[in-house]
Amino acid sequence: MKVSGFTFIRNGAQLGFPFIQSIRSLLPIVDEFIINIGDSNDDTKAQIQAINDPKIKIIETVWNNHMQHSGFVYGQQKMIAQYSCTGDWAFYLEADEIIHENDYDAIVAAMKKHLNNPNVEALAFDYLHFYGNTNTYLWSPGWYRREVRIIKTSVRSYAPDGLFWVVLESNKKGRYPRAALIGAKMYHYGWVRTEAQMREKLTQVEHLWNKKNQAAGLNYQNIDHTTLKEFTGTHPQVLGDFFPKEQGIFQTNPAHVLTRKEHKNRIGTKIENIFNLDLSKKHFTLVK
Repeated sequence: MKVSGFTFIRNGAQLGFPFIQSIRSLLPIVDEFIINIGDSNDDTKAQIQAINDPKIKIIETVWNNHMQHSGFVYGQQKMIAQYSCTGDWAFYLEADEIIHENDYDAIVAAMKKHLNNPNVEALAFDYLHFYGNTNTYLWSPGWYRREVRIIKTSVRSYAPDGLFWVVLESNKKGRYPRAALIGAKMYHYGWVRTEAQMREKLTQVEHLWNKKNQAAGLNYQNIDHTTLKEFTGTHPQVLGDFFPKEQGIFQTNPAHVLTRKEHKNRIGTKIENIFNLDLSKKHFTLVK
């Protein structure tokens, strides 16, 4: 079995992504790591080269700033890297996602188990979305709780945006991949970055998502406090001290007025608890 890792990144250092930690977390369980580096204004490329691992293969691209379809430039950049993968499995990591070393054995075992199973096209992780600080994670049907990050290269797949895949059964019809659960967690740190870094990120990519003025009203404290849970586990060792150490759960604005979406998700959480359901969005069909 051969496993390819892949990702895409642009201005990773400037925007506060833990991209080096992300890459290092996956290197031990892949045979090659394809990294698509977009036209950056910082030292992202130099930092990646400094890892100095023979598994890493760098591709350099220029992003299409004329694309009008929401998020499709992310899909393009994701697929540029994926199309260079030569393994049986293609393992995608976003630049703010990190694998825990305690899950290596489970991940490898799942890939071996399903390698020759035609009913399983992909593998899905359980997600921990950290928010505000590394002691706090989000739990709400408004935040995806599981997502596919490993897909077979024998499957005819493409990415409409950076988050998920669509599998083509014919030249005109697509569907979500059939996926099995790994039983491993994905540690997502995108919303632990500073507000300044997040504002800069939103400003740089808003034209790629057809979303204007997102950065102006950004305030981490303005969120439904019931969606925040305290994290009591351990973080991946590779994360180190990338983020500042803080005490306790992230403190929200007590005067925050719930948005319409937050009201909907709070009701959804109550329904989940009563009927033991998971109403969060899924971009895969679960194979048990």
